Amino acid sequence: MEVQVSDIQNVPIDIQTSKLLDWLVDRRHCTLKWQSKVLQIREKMNQSLQDMPEHEDIRNLLSGAYINYFHCLKIVEILKATEAASKNLFGRYSSQRMKDWQEVISLYQADNTYLAESGSLLVRSVSYEIPALKKQMSRCQQLVVESERRAEECVHGAAEQREQYYSSCKRYRISGEDVHKELQMLVCDVPAVLRQVATETAAILPAIQLYQACVTFVCDSSPEQALALLRHVQERGDTTVYEWRTGETPETVERPEVKEVEEVPQSTEEGDIDWGDLGLATDSSAQQTSEEIDWGIVSESETGEAGGIIWDTEETEPVGITVLKDGHDVPLGVARGSDALTVLEYTETRNQYVDELMELELFLFQWLHDLDGDTDIVTVTQFQAAPPILQGQSRDKVSAMLSHVRDLIGRLTDVRMRHLFLILASPRYVNRVTDLLRQRLKQAELLERKREAWLVRGRSAGEEMESLQPKLTLLQERSRELQKQIEADLSRRYNNRPVKLIGTGL
Repeated sequence: MEVQVSDIQNVPIDIQTSKLLDWLVDRRHCTLKWQSKVLQIREKMNQSLQDMPEHEDIRNLLSGAYINYFHCLKIVEILKATEAASKNLFGRYSSQRMKDWQEVISLYQADNTYLAESGSLLVRSVSYEIPALKKQMSRCQQLVVESERRAEECVHGAAEQREQYYSSCKRYRISGEDVHKELQMLVCDVPAVLRQVATETAAILPAIQLYQACVTFVCDSSPEQALALLRHVQERGDTTVYEWRTGETPETVERPEVKEVEEVPQSTEEGDIDWGDLGLATDSSAQQTSEEIDWGIVSESETGEAGGIIWDTEETEPVGITVLKDGHDVPLGVARGSDALTVLEYTETRNQYVDELMELELFLFQWLHDLDGDTDIVTVTQFQAAPPILQGQSRDKVSAMLSHVRDLIGRLTDVRMRHLFLILASPRYVNRVTDLLRQRLKQAELLERKREAWLVRGRSAGEEMESLQPKLTLLQERSRELQKQIEADLSRRYNNRPVKLIGTGL
């Protein structure tokens, strides 16, 4: 089957854009030295651009894109109108502007240099400049999304830190406005809480009696040896340690002086060393200044003699030294130091009190467990001969005892009371708790500042993306225009046969 010439004429010539320059050189439309010629043309063009008429179309041509041969043709067409007065009888222009641009066009047309340069500009725009702008805009878009996400995370993080702060303050039962001061004020409520605990200890007398009866019956031991401190608090209340230790009420109570600890600044000067109270703050008998100790030294003002110090102890009154044994060798009837504290205030006795409560709790729990069992403990074991108090216990009675004991344990061992006891034992602990709580607020403020930074970064990326969009649009329009101009030029070279540049992505 013969192919008609007219049919071949309608078959388009497809050219891969990335191989356009090779295609032009292979078909001898351009030479390999077109780049050196373009450099000469550019020098001439730059000189011509120094003297251009004020015209809106020329201004639009010279802005936003690389000037090529087809722009030069449009400039010449505009100059024909602006330089019409310089045209002579022979149809030539005497205007230097027109002559310069006509020369530029002539240089472009030599060896089809314009065609090679136009193809190079199109390849560069399609393969590099447009993808680079798109990639940059994509990065800006990703940064906008990431900034919004990070800012949202900072909001949630700051809200979480503040929630933890106020939750901790609520646990301490303070408002959180002035943590240091409010924590110190909480200590004032501790004595009332301890007095209430001591008062309610009287209600667990049946549980204490049940435990003592069981110990006496099973172990054949004296009931006074079991839960001694619990019985003391149940009978006498929250007495002083002196009364618990000696069994007598003190005539005088000299409680240790509690000094309010000032809030420590966040940053200390370099070289300052905080030695603390070296564990001496809780024992007032050991806190003596140099003025309170008689070293047997007499100054010059007291003797009126030179020398200032008399070392001969025989001429002076002997120095009396009293040795204290464990802080208890004090005058009778005087509660001093730790002896002046109440049983529930002093750490050692309070821990013993809690230990005895836990011992009683375990006993009641085991007793309740045995009552819930299938076998009757009274009929199976030797408890058949037990006292009536051991045989007359019902499940409801034991459960009520156990509930009351656990309530007392919970009051003394919850988080708030543990912190308050630590504050009582070491006033400097207030500073540590204050720093811990304020750290959450600092974290919240830091996250809020980070949120603002991310929002600023996101806005900058959004503004950059908006500024790049017009550049991309203009470059795409100029590239499509250049593509059509190259296709039309090549089509004329092949008897108006259709030419398609493929792979441009435009």
